[in-house]
Amino acid sequence: MNNMIDDLNKILDTGIIAIVRVSSAADAVDVCGAVARGGVNTIEVTMTVPGAIEAIREFKKTASKDILLGAGTVLDPETARIVILNGADFIVTPNLNVEVIKMAHRYGKLVIPGTFTPTEILAAWDAGADIVKVFPAGVVGPQYLRDIKGPFPQIRLTPTGGVTLENAPEFIRAGASCISVATSLVDKKALAEKKFDVISEKARQFIQAVKVGRGS
Repeated sequence: MNNMIDDLNKILDTGIIAIVRVSSAADAVDVCGAVARGGVNTIEVTMTVPGAIEAIREFKKTASKDILLGAGTVLDPETARIVILNGADFIVTPNLNVEVIKMAHRYGKLVIPGTFTPTEILAAWDAGADIVKVFPAGVVGPQYLRDIKGPFPQIRLTPTGGVTLENAPEFIRAGASCISVATSLVDKKALAEKKFDVISEKARQFIQAVKVGRGS
């Protein structure tokens, strides 16, 4: 339980979950490294990456112990168990599956289920979600989070999908406990050209954007 609390605090302190959704395990390992060098310590490798489990295992061999490496796009409890046994520090889903929440907690791991409606958000929280993912957040924007936080001030939310450098501070001000960022962080052109320093710099910019939103 203490590890889960420590991990949760680590995510909330930095306020960013970097989502790595690329076309190969090798690219995933390289991008994870670039994001980590940029100061983002919570990274999610999606199960849509070919060889995602191998990428998680490979990156964890050399990653700092300060880095939390999770598995995303986990659709069922069987996959959750497999990725946890292969080193995943937390689980993220695109939808609400209570059995995945139970499986993650059985192994002492944080879980961030995907939701959209108020009913789903509360159901996820009641089922034990550590943070509730609001997806796709880009179609509704920060005001939706602000409205959700009215009746549900206790629920930790992370907007996912459509979060950019420009709107990240507003999502934080609207009540997001942290933001989850994919496309706007992992620059496809930089990845294609192997310019990983560009991705590291973008990570640093997102950290600053969260600080701006928090007024620090």
